Amino acid sequence: MEKIKKILLKLKQNPNNISFSDLCKICDYYFGKARQTSGSHRIYKTAWQGDPRINIQNNKGKAKVYQVKQIINAIEKSETKNAF
Repeated sequence: MEKIKKILLKLKQNPNNISFSDLCKICDYYFGKARQTSGSHRIYKTAWQGDPRINIQNNKGKAKVYQVKQIINAIEKSETKNAF
């Protein structure tokens, strides 16, 4: 859990330099195992339909910045829903 918090803090502070494996760890923790892992994309199921979608891809070992930002938004949305 502590490692996940450190990675999440790193995502929020600097979404430009995140490894794909760290982003996968975050997504696995918050959204469960990916429903698609074959090919270049990993797709995660969320409790809602539409945006923010959880669809990430490996870009030479790094995560794409816009996808990191989508993950941050999705985590915030899921935490807001769980707060009620």
